[in-house]
Amino acid sequence: MPALKATYGKLITFEGIEGSGKSTHARSLAREMRVEGNEVVEVREPGGTRIGEVIRLLLSRPVPNRCAPGAAGGKNGDEVICPPTELLLFMASRAQLVQTVILPALRRGAHVVCDRFSDSTAAYQGYARGCDLKLIALINAFAVQNLSPDLTILLDLNLRAGFKRLHSRNRRHGTEKDRIESESMAFHERVRNGYLALAKKMPERFIVVNAGRKVETVHADIRKAVWNVIRR
Repeated sequence: MPALKATYGKLITFEGIEGSGKSTHARSLAREMRVEGNEVVEVREPGGTRIGEVIRLLLSRPVPNRCAPGAAGGKNGDEVICPPTELLLFMASRAQLVQTVILPALRRGAHVVCDRFSDSTAAYQGYARGCDLKLIALINAFAVQNLSPDLTILLDLNLRAGFKRLHSRNRRHGTEKDRIESESMAFHERVRNGYLALAKKMPERFIVVNAGRKVETVHADIRKAVWNVIRR
């Protein structure tokens, strides 16, 4: 695979379980970075492009996520999404986002703040679903053209607190759990443990932030880590 062309902006990614505050803190960080005079592009996964948003809708539909041998459909006749299909759909959305949004922004010197990125796939489809981690890494390298975040902020939170926040958010917006949010607590525990394993393997890129504290305290830790990176 050709070497990645030089980039000048920084890619900052937010990761964590459901309800950990990724979207809230990503927006706050981007807003503060702009106040400091930086050009910032905010994106989310899956999504961030027209193609990606279509994939997001498909992936979020509240249908069963099981593949029974010989089964053609799921609840109410909906076709179920098998783990390999889910994995490749996430990768397709990411490839489109990197090619059309993230890399052009980084190359012109803008910073990119991304709500989820490659580590989500390792945590959810790898550690939680059981897809092969080496295969995930290989496909992801192709999808992102070997791009790696400059900083990954892992907002760590216990499941009970995360799902309490999730339920509150859904009540506020009148929405229901999506397909992945509806997975078992055991599934989400594997996701959390997967994230922590990734952070332990790559301490040079990850910062683990306790997301169970006051928003202002969490943001202060995030801000300190980000400014250390963008001012290198």
